[in-house]
Amino acid sequence: MKQKKRKPSYKKGRGRKKLSIRKPGVRKTGRQRKKRKAGIWKHIRRKWSRRFPGIENVWLDRAAILITVMVLVSAALLITGRVRRVFSSQAAHPEQLSSLKSDSDGVEILPAQDGPCGRPEIEKDYIEPNPYSRSQIELKKVKGIVIHYVANPGSTARDNRDYFENLMNTHATKASSHFVVGLKGEIIQCIPLDEISYASNQRNKDTISIECCHPGKDGKFNKATYDALVRLAAWLCDSYGLDSADVIRHYDVTGKLCPLYYVENEDAWVRLRKNIQKNLDNRNNH
Repeated sequence: MKQKKRKPSYKKGRGRKKLSIRKPGVRKTGRQRKKRKAGIWKHIRRKWSRRFPGIENVWLDRAAILITVMVLVSAALLITGRVRRVFSSQAAHPEQLSSLKSDSDGVEILPAQDGPCGRPEIEKDYIEPNPYSRSQIELKKVKGIVIHYVANPGSTARDNRDYFENLMNTHATKASSHFVVGLKGEIIQCIPLDEISYASNQRNKDTISIECCHPGKDGKFNKATYDALVRLAAWLCDSYGLDSADVIRHYDVTGKLCPLYYVENEDAWVRLRKNIQKNLDNRNNH
């Protein structure tokens, strides 16, 4: 039985060029594929030559090579940067953080260190372990720093730390933070850095949280709180191999208006992250 011949299809438009018929089950060889790719490049080159008649083909070839090299270099930089971040996401300077982990108990004042990324003065006063504010679940890897505001104008760092601890009695909710920055720039650490806090919802598992006090309802931090926050965030970024892009708001995780002022005023948030990055950029100068 004879097979019917397939009729060639035609392209619409002027000329009605006949399309080649590809036989079923016949694959193109490597040489044919290379020829086809070369044909595509010749077509592109011819098209650009017509659009820019003054440009010679050799310059078009050089431009293509340059663009290809730039794309490959960019991809390589992106990949190596990601690899560096993965391997440095555990503490880059573990000796700086050892005194802030769960193996060291009791109230203690840790003195400030020199430099733009040096540790600020921290009062270490851990919450007692309980299911509502200190679960003691391990924080295995740190990939970011989350900024919050306390949403209680005029309250102090001590007030908020004690509120978190009292949740073991009230059972009102589950809430806590690794650090609370007060109105005078004081910093209290409530949770060890190798345990999760209850602050950032689905990002509790891989972030460190910082609650900030504020004098007014608008949620804007005063200068003392702001400066202490910048220094604390820069120190944490430096210690964990992060940069300012890894400093986020609670809003960026859940859409909650927290920290309020820095959600409603995006330019203020951009400036805050720039100030953190400025400290990180200046660390090698000290």
